[in-house]
Parts: sequence; structure tokens; C-alpha cells
Amino acid sequence: KSIYRNEKINLSNDRFEWIDTLFGLPEAVMYTTLVDWSDRQTGTVAYDKLFGDIRTAIDEAHRDDTLKSVIKADLASFIVKDPLLGESLHKFRSSGKKLFLLTNSLYDYTAQVMSYLLDGERKAYPSWRNYFDIVIVGGAKPAFFNELRPFVQIDPANGEPITNGEIKHLSRDKVYQGGNVVAFEQMTGIKGEQVIYIGDHIYGDILRLRKQHMWRTAMVLQELEREISVSDRLEAQIKDLELLDRRHRNLESEIDFQTLRVKKIARILDDPATTPPLRARLEEERKAMRTTIETLRQRANLMDAEVDSLDQRIDRAYNTHWGSCLREGNENSRFGEQVNDYADLYTSRVSNFGPYSPLRYFRAPRRPMPHEI
Repeated sequence: KSIYRNEKINLSNDRFEWIDTLFGLPEAVMYTTLVDWSDRQTGTVAYDKLFGDIRTAIDEAHRDDTLKSVIKADLASFIVKDPLLGESLHKFRSSGKKLFLLTNSLYDYTAQVMSYLLDGERKAYPSWRNYFDIVIVGGAKPAFFNELRPFVQIDPANGEPITNGEIKHLSRDKVYQGGNVVAFEQMTGIKGEQVIYIGDHIYGDILRLRKQHMWRTAMVLQELEREISVSDRLEAQIKDLELLDRRHRNLESEIDFQTLRVKKIARILDDPATTPPLRARLEEERKAMRTTIETLRQRANLMDAEVDSLDQRIDRAYNTHWGSCLREGNENSRFGEQVNDYADLYTSRVSNFGPYSPLRYFRAPRRPMPHEI
């Protein structure tokens, strides 16, 4: 506490690495495992270089298809299939919405994953491509949102580019690679708040897009279902924590009030014009107030310890290491702040939109400022 309350922590410093996307988790696990192993060995270890080597290795596994080849060989072991996804996409299409797929993955991997998720789910859609009006692979997000890379048509049979000049129209029966948001809006005539973009990467999908463009965004946060489940299970304890916190604030207010009264009495006692009888009575009153203040402070300290203990138990119920991914004590976590600031909506899966009318306009609840509470 002495460090974090007295020193400004620069989170952009090279000493810090973010673990706020699913890509960061394997890096963190490998790093902590190798640090534990290295600490048991002789010699010195350059821990910053160790992390850099891990990141380089993971990046290479992505580039050379090492990782994706393992996933493609056994999709069911790595990808959770949502049985309501096809129905939800069909509902959007039936209401006149146009759907597009934008992914950083290249076509061969995209086709296998999407086939696993959607092929055969509905008779009207023999292939996953039938659900989408536009398919864009190799989008290189976030570059798709802040650079002007050209669209390239590719051959679905082999993933190779088809050389036919500049792309001037995005067709339903073709597959494209690369591209950029400006050209996408120009060719489709759809822009700004007419688009809701659903993604699961806070930087690549949500933050960069919202900072530079007016598309609406929806963040898919798979941890949300567990967060809600834990919150429901601990509802009574969370309410107890809120009650304790409120009582603790009331105690602090009472301590402040009594302290002000003691100071006011002290000023009267310092006045030479104060009569002896009044001085004696005020001395007794000040002594009683000081006893009251000490009692209140002891109660506040006990309550503070009880609040900390309950808060830690609740945090560990979400995750034994870092608690809720969306909250930190009474405030939002940094990740929670990013979701709150840049995602117009957030949900655990696309099919959660299914029960709502496709014409539904979602409005944020009114959030009071502290002075309004």
C-alpha cells in the first residue's frame, strides 16, 4: 500500500505486460511456470528476455500454423459450439439485416472453424457462407480500422489471390482478404451507427475501432457467464459487504463530527474569557468525547478488517488469483473500464441477442455520479 498510494505507476512502462485478452493467458502461464523453474536452477536469468522469448515463440506458432494445425485436427476439444448460433444469425437475416464476417485468420482455418460451428445447423443454409453477405479473412485488425490496405479477392479452393484489378464491389459469392474500414463503407454504403460490430478482442476489435470510427460495438466476453453465476451465488455476501461498507462510512462520518466538536470545545477553552464553571464542564465533555471517538475508531478498525476479509473471500470466489475480471473492490478494473468506455454492448455469446427483437434499440441505464448517490 505504501508504494501504490504514494508513487504514480506508469502502466505503459516496459516492466508491465497486459493480461486482458485470451492471447495473454498462455503467455502468463508459460512465464510464471518458467520463472518458478528458473528460480530452482543455478545461475542468473534475464526475466525480461524470458518473457520476450515466450512471446516470440507464441507469435511464431501462430504464423507457421503450428497452433492452428493442432486445433484443426480436433476442433471439438478446443471450440465450444453454441447450438443457438445458427438460429440467431437466421433471425437477423430474416429481419432484413445484412451480416458480414471479418476475421484475422486466413481462409483455410476460417472455413474449418465456421463449418464446424454452422454447417448443417439449418436446412436453408447448407454452408456457413450462406449466412453472410460479405466474408473478409486476413483482416489484420486493428490495421483494418486505421490503415488503408486494399481488398484482395481470393480463391476459396486454395486461398490464393485472384488477380482481377481493383476491388470496387463486395459480392456475396466471393471471399476477400485484407481491406480497410473506409473502403468497406464506401463499397457497401453502410457506415457509422448503421453497423454493429461484434468482437472478442478488446484492442483488435473494440478499442481501436471506437477511437477512430462510429461503428457500434458489442464485446463478447466469455467470462461473463461465470461472473454472473458467481455474483448470483454470492448475492447475500455481496449485500452484506455493501451494508458493512455503508456502516463503515457512517462510522467515519460520526468520527469526523465528534472530532469537530472536540476542536470547537478546544477553541472555547483557549479563550481567556471562558468562566471556570464552564471550563470545568467543557473539560469533562471533551474527555467523554475523546473516549467516544476512541471507541468509534476501534469499531471502525474492526469493521474495516471485516470488510477486507469479506471482500477477499468474494474476490477469490471469482478467481483465486485476481478476483473478478471486471471489478476491483468498489471500482471497475482497468479491463472493466475499457469494456465500459468502448463497448456499446457486451455479452457472453452472440446467441444472447436471439430472444430480443432484431429491431430492439438497447439503451444504457442511467449511471449516477457519486454526488447523486
